[in-house]
Amino acid sequence: MTIVTTRFAPSPTGLLHLGHAASACFAADQGKAGRFLLRIEDIDRGRCREAFVAAIFEDLAWLGLSWDSEVRRQSLHFADYGGALDKLAARDLLYPCFCTRADIKEMGGAPQGPDGPIYPGLCRHLSERERDALRQSGKPFALRLRMEEAIKIAGPLDWEDLAAGMQVARPDLFGDVVLARKDTPASYHLAVTLDDAKQGVTLVTRGVDLFAASHLHRLLQALLGLPVPRWHHHPLVSGPDGRRLAKRDGAPSIRSLREKGLSPEEVRASALFPG
Repeated sequence: MTIVTTRFAPSPTGLLHLGHAASACFAADQGKAGRFLLRIEDIDRGRCREAFVAAIFEDLAWLGLSWDSEVRRQSLHFADYGGALDKLAARDLLYPCFCTRADIKEMGGAPQGPDGPIYPGLCRHLSERERDALRQSGKPFALRLRMEEAIKIAGPLDWEDLAAGMQVARPDLFGDVVLARKDTPASYHLAVTLDDAKQGVTLVTRGVDLFAASHLHRLLQALLGLPVPRWHHHPLVSGPDGRRLAKRDGAPSIRSLREKGLSPEEVRASALFPG
């Protein structure tokens, strides 16, 4: 029987709030008979802060959570992501894209995917001479996946969510997704897929807002020869206005609730998922 290994993987770009508490407690509960791991997703060095890393450890300990094994820090494993990109490039599955987000927005008319407008593929058809000229000019670029070719190589795929059942993988929903940028050596999608495999995660628990991402992650697993976990996408914690709690909206932090005198038990009770 496979030992269940789960993980909680926050980004240190702000203080944890009730939604994080719910997600962490859910993952810990799912892995209580096996292993519960912690990962710090600090690959975005421009937004991540060490003070928030320390706060994550402090808040989780205050909630009564502990984790197995060493904490994985994404910022210490850029070589892993680079190696994965090299494998994809060796199969001619990547191409440089010199379009900025503003360029893509100005194009307009593109259908919406889970991460925003689906890239229309302008740079996919550049010649090697054109690409070399743009590189030599110093123009920054991202690395995009040749989605159509990747799907052909991988063939039909499926994956299992413990709440929603078996799913037919639909990575095409993302189009030619970005897997790396000049300022970020790996996208969220590539980094978490590699990290889960490296940490031996067998059950990926995360919010239902990331359900669609699992279609893409299943494709990356197939292309890179990685083990396939199961998933469990849990509900989201909402505020009084019915909107999901988020750092950018100023959701009350665990630290502020603690300072108001709430106990760990009260915070954990407040962090229960609806239904």
